[in-house]
Amino acid sequence: MGRGIAHSFAYAGHEVRLIDAKPRTEADQTRLADETLAEVRGSLMLMAALGAFDASAIDAIMARVSVHASGNTEKALAGIRYVFEAVPETVEAKRAALALIDKTAAKDAIVASTTSTFLSTQLSGYSGRPARFLNAHWLNPAFIVPLIELSPTPDTDRAVVDEFGALLTSVGKVPVECAASPGYIVPRIQTLAMNEAARMVEEGVATTEDIDKAVKYGFGFRFAVLGLLEFIDWGGGDILFYASRYLSGAMNDPRFEAPEIVNKNMVEGRNGLRDGKGFYDYTAMDVPAYRQQRLSEFLKMLEQTGLSRPPVL
Repeated sequence: MGRGIAHSFAYAGHEVRLIDAKPRTEADQTRLADETLAEVRGSLMLMAALGAFDASAIDAIMARVSVHASGNTEKALAGIRYVFEAVPETVEAKRAALALIDKTAAKDAIVASTTSTFLSTQLSGYSGRPARFLNAHWLNPAFIVPLIELSPTPDTDRAVVDEFGALLTSVGKVPVECAASPGYIVPRIQTLAMNEAARMVEEGVATTEDIDKAVKYGFGFRFAVLGLLEFIDWGGGDILFYASRYLSGAMNDPRFEAPEIVNKNMVEGRNGLRDGKGFYDYTAMDVPAYRQQRLSEFLKMLEQTGLSRPPVL
């Protein structure tokens, strides 16, 4: 993950210093540095080969990336305002790395873990600077996926969250904010979806290939344009409520039951677009223009799949 982050920031014009958290022999350190730089260069070459940018820029981008041994941490962090921790997902590794960063980084530096399993509230206690600490969960491949889930703690300074979000936005990323909760946003949703897909294979509902086609050309197609909650409003929260009630009964499984917020919205007449309110408020929106814009985006998606067809005359 650290190498993918290095790619992203160096590509956007920033100097990046990668620091090895583990003490090594000089020979091992040289080998690791070579492997690290080769991987970053390799990902840049791949993107250039795919037409993302001109390969002639690679050398200039790579000149911004350097690798430093753990013994040189203080020198490597000199003058650095933003520090990403990306060590292995163990308590011991996280505690040691965050303590080292806190000891050697500037006191006003902002520290972000990239953990995918620990909560920011737990790691904050290891950082020694709770007001300037948060989690920034990147999704692999880090140099392609725009989304980054920011998870501050109640102790994180609001100005730090805003500044860090602005930094990520400036390099072409899309930060979202979530509370310190297991699974964050994307892993929590995708874990349910992936398990349900695997369960359908197990039950013989459909083939692996057809389930994946259904996801690509139905589920994924729609949610690349409409967010999940936006889609509830688009179709109607009451539709979700009744569909959930049917599935939970037919499958005899409470996992399909709608959460209380869906029922509450329905009772209060907040079913989405047709009521003017749902998860979103549409009362001040030009709804016909909004619908047209979303349908235009669907059409672009259809063209990208190669499935758009002219009328048969």
